[in-house]
Amino acid sequence: MSIYAKDHSDPGSYLESVGQRILEEVMLRLPQSRTRPYLDPLIRDYPERGGKRFRPALVLLCCELLGGNPEDALISATALELFHSFALIHDDIEDASEMRRGAKTLHRIHGIPLAINAGDSLHGIVHQVLLENHPKLGAQKALQVHLHLNRVMQQTFEGQALDIGWVEEGIFPDRGQFHEMIVRKTGWYSGRGPCQCGAMIAGVDEPMLESLGNFGESLGIGFQIRDDILNLTESSESSAPDANEGGYGKERGGDFAEGKRTLITIEMLERLMPEEQERLRKILLKPRPEVTGEDILWSLEKSEQSGALDAARRETQNHASRAATELSEMPSGAPKQMLETLLGFLAEQRRV
Repeated sequence: MSIYAKDHSDPGSYLESVGQRILEEVMLRLPQSRTRPYLDPLIRDYPERGGKRFRPALVLLCCELLGGNPEDALISATALELFHSFALIHDDIEDASEMRRGAKTLHRIHGIPLAINAGDSLHGIVHQVLLENHPKLGAQKALQVHLHLNRVMQQTFEGQALDIGWVEEGIFPDRGQFHEMIVRKTGWYSGRGPCQCGAMIAGVDEPMLESLGNFGESLGIGFQIRDDILNLTESSESSAPDANEGGYGKERGGDFAEGKRTLITIEMLERLMPEEQERLRKILLKPRPEVTGEDILWSLEKSEQSGALDAARRETQNHASRAATELSEMPSGAPKQMLETLLGFLAEQRRV
């Protein structure tokens, strides 16, 4: 009996149910006493803020999809969520982000040194949790999963290095370079990694493992591009200067303020008039404190007028289509139906 079978019919309730279970598992592995005031509250902060727990949900879904018991994948899913919290802390520092899940980023509250240290502590806890797999899965499979998730982490760091390096060096990547970055940073981290983790625990052959990895890669990249679109289109309370906070917890237009190289900025640089291209480059090259509200509002306007947002929307649909092709070969059942529903949300640009 699945730990979340009753929620397979609806993505929102499913993710909420799984998310609550993962949060419980995460909190069991984090300090309960808060006796270390400069560490314990910090490492609990981001997990307590919520989130969709999308990656651990993929681990559980893909394990069950291929005939495994999702309970066997719970430890690995928990470790992946802990890695996500670690990565977010460091990512926010590297990008000089102001907001995370509707509140100030950890380094804005506590300073960079303490935030880095909290992230480092979480990274150590990730590996400690993965060691729990040995009695659950047996030494051989536990080692296979641990090595796989280590590879996911390394691919993520390599992709992040490209992303940061381009900003630091003032480089604007071409489509091929961008694809290399997003496959490493997002394709592995948000798709291939969790999907193949669940498949390994279920026990499948290499062709099936690769097919599910391809599915996950397209799914993860598609959702990342969709998130980049939402960063420019969704709004709630005021956050960035003269702009609005993105409805998913980061400031609206924050990607422009951070100088991020996204598919949307690549499309804009191909579509804008030469003088507009030059203005966009200057905005993306500015240190974040120098980016004005006018800069962000102009960039938001041009992303729509140039057709760049529509091009990005089409690309999310392309990734959804590629993922659907891979998924069509998978066993039928409730997990497959849930994954098909998630693909529908991606293709239709709807929020889960």
